[in-house]
Amino acid sequence: MKLQQLSIPLENSPGRLHDVARALGDAGINLRAHCICDSAHDFGVLRILVSDLAAARGVIMEKLIPARVEDVVAVEIDDSPGSLADLLGLFLGTRINVEYMYAVAGANLQKAVMVFRFSAIDQAIETLKNNGARLLDAESFGILVDRG
Repeated sequence: MKLQQLSIPLENSPGRLHDVARALGDAGINLRAHCICDSAHDFGVLRILVSDLAAARGVIMEKLIPARVEDVVAVEIDDSPGSLADLLGLFLGTRINVEYMYAVAGANLQKAVMVFRFSAIDQAIETLKNNGARLLDAESFGILVDRG
């Protein structure tokens, strides 16, 4: 179950993140999961799962900010020591690499949700499913899916 994430490069300058967050909020777009990381080149990458990808892309395009859509996978794991290592252990000895990951905050203290970008996403999904991992779909996040 792939989710589509928007990756937006942002200048590392005061107010830039606010501008994007405000524009999305004003358009009625809810952030379902997000992370931002810096780089050595005076910019960062904002990665977001949003309630409406098409609308979010439109808002970002209006601001003349480049963005790309990437497939990611959200996996629910136990919120306990070693559960992330157990999940990552499924990929030992494979050619599947975790390109990046981030956690989704929530109120359920027994479970955690990790969002992964894999080098070979279809194979990663198959490995996860074959090992009983609980993959979350767009509906789990309240994400509008374009069915047309």
